[in-house]
Amino acid sequence: QVQLVESGGGLVQPGGSLRLSCSASGFTFSHYWMNWVRQAPGKGLEWVSVVDSGGNMPFYSDSVKGRFTISRDNAKNTLYLQMDSLKPEDTAVYYCTRETDLGGMDHWGKGTLVTVSS
Repeated sequence: QVQLVESGGGLVQPGGSLRLSCSASGFTFSHYWMNWVRQAPGKGLEWVSVVDSGGNMPFYSDSVKGRFTISRDNAKNTLYLQMDSLKPEDTAVYYCTRETDLGGMDHWGKGTLVTVSS
């Protein structure tokens, strides 16, 4: 079955960096666009970034553009999110999701918590 497992979260100081990973299994990873979505404490879901199946077309929300970089290694079935210049408002649970042909998200990981605090 489809599995998405995020890792790499933790506590980091403002201005610091983290790299999240999402290990995918149970489907042909290289065929799908993949997203990162986050949820801050007490708030709703916020789309962060998406990358096409080949890893050549990344898109970002305005809130992270210029600071975060999405990438993927299809040989390793892994999605990444490099997060630099982190701010307290980036504190959230970060989810990896698989995108459907219609632009929805049909599978989600359990998430990894990122806390940005001094």
